[in-house]
Amino acid sequence: METISSPTSSVPIHPGMPLLGNTLAFLRDPLAILRTLQQRYDRVVHLRIGGRHQYLVLRPDDSKHIMQENHRNYGRSPAFNVLKIFLGNGLLTSDGDFWRRQRRLAQPAFHRQKLAVLAQTMVQETADWVDEVKQHNQQPVNVSQAFMDVTMRIVCKTLFGSDVVGKLDGLSSALDTLQYYANQRMLSPIRFPMKWPTPAHQRFRRASALVDSFIYGVINQRRQNSTSQHDDLLDMFLNAEDEETGERMSDQQLRDECVTLFAAGHETTAVSMAWTLHLLANHPDVLTRLRAEVTSVVGDAPTPSADVFRALPYTMQVVQESLRLYPPAWIMSRLAHQEDHIGPYTIPAGDTALVCPYLLHRDPTTWPDPERFDPDRFAPGREKDRHPYAYLPFGGGPRLCIGNQFALMEMQILLAMVVREFDCRPVPNQRITPQPLITLRPKRPIMLYLIK
Repeated sequence: METISSPTSSVPIHPGMPLLGNTLAFLRDPLAILRTLQQRYDRVVHLRIGGRHQYLVLRPDDSKHIMQENHRNYGRSPAFNVLKIFLGNGLLTSDGDFWRRQRRLAQPAFHRQKLAVLAQTMVQETADWVDEVKQHNQQPVNVSQAFMDVTMRIVCKTLFGSDVVGKLDGLSSALDTLQYYANQRMLSPIRFPMKWPTPAHQRFRRASALVDSFIYGVINQRRQNSTSQHDDLLDMFLNAEDEETGERMSDQQLRDECVTLFAAGHETTAVSMAWTLHLLANHPDVLTRLRAEVTSVVGDAPTPSADVFRALPYTMQVVQESLRLYPPAWIMSRLAHQEDHIGPYTIPAGDTALVCPYLLHRDPTTWPDPERFDPDRFAPGREKDRHPYAYLPFGGGPRLCIGNQFALMEMQILLAMVVREFDCRPVPNQRITPQPLITLRPKRPIMLYLIK
C-alpha cells in the first residue's frame, strides 16, 4: 500500500445535519448508512458521529495498515471507555504496556494443547444440552436463548471447572443486563454521571455486584485450595507468570479477564450459532451436505471424542461463511495517537479510524454475490484468491482475538452435534434482521423447529 508523507487530497466528507453530523443516521440504521458509504466512496470517508471525527476505511489493505502495519499508532478509542465500566481493564479494553503484559500472561492458556483439554468439556456440555433440547420436539425453539444457555455453561465449565456447579442462577441475566446497559450508554447522545441514582444505573450496579461476587468467590476459593489441580482457564491464569518480571495476575486482573471471557466468550458464540442455524434452516441443501459429513465422521456415540471434530472441513466452512455474513464484531474503532496517512488522505491525531468487517465481508470485488450463503467460498485453497484483511471475524494484527481458536472449536462442536440430532426448519412469517449493538445480534429472537 502506498503511504506518502504529504497528503494531496481532502478526505471526502459524508453529508450530515448541522451540529449532529451523521449521528442520527447511525442511530437510526447503522448498517444501511454503511452500505451507502461502501457504494458511494472508494477508500476513506470522513464522518461526524457523537461529536467526534471518524474516518471509515473501506479497503482491506488500508485496514491492514491500521491494524497491523502501523498498529502502534492506534489505541483503544473512547468507545471502549463504556465497556471498561463493567469489563474493567481486561484484554479487550486495555492498551499499551499493560495490555502487552496481560497478553503475554494469558496467551499460554489458549495454546492448541491447552484447548485440546477443554474440547472434551465442550463436547460433554453440548451433549447434555442436546438431550434437554430434544424435549422441545415439534415446538418452536428460541435458538437465540438456547445457545446463550449452552455457551454460558461451556464458558463457565472451561473457565472455572467444577467450582461453578449450582452457582449459575442469575449470572446469565446479570451479564445481559450489563451488556444492554453498555449498548444503551454507548449509543446515547446524553450520558448521565454514573453516581446519579437512575433506574438504569441501579440495575447496572446490582448486576455488577452479582457478577463480581460470583467471580471473586471462585477466585478466593481457588487460592485457598492452591494445592488442587484443575484443567481450566482460571488455573492457567492463576499460575501464569510474566517471563520478564516474574509477576502474576492480581485478583483484580483475574476478575477483569474472567469477566471479559464471560461477556465476549459466551455471547458472541451464541449469537453466531443462532445466525448459523438460521442460515441452515433456509438453505436445506447446505444442511444436507453438512449432516452427511458429520454423521460419517462423528458417528452416533452419545459423547464423541473431541478428536473426531478436527476432521470436519465442510463444518468449518459453514462456520466461516456464517461469520462472514454476520460477524459478531461488526465494526472496530481505533484512536490515532499521531497523524497518519492512508494514501493521499490524512487521519489527524486524536481522531478515530473505523474498520468495518461487516463491509469488508460484503465487498463484491472480493466476494462475488456477497449476500449469498455459500460455504464453498472457504474451500481449501480459496484463501489464496483474497486479501487476508478482506475477512476479519476476529480482528487482525497483534490484537487478533486471543480466543479465536477457542470460539471456532466451540462452534464446530456445537454445530456438528446439533445437525447430527436435528433437522432445522424456519418458523413461517418470521422476519429476521440484524441489530448492530456491541455485537451483531438479530433484532428479535430466532425461532426454529428443531426436529429429531
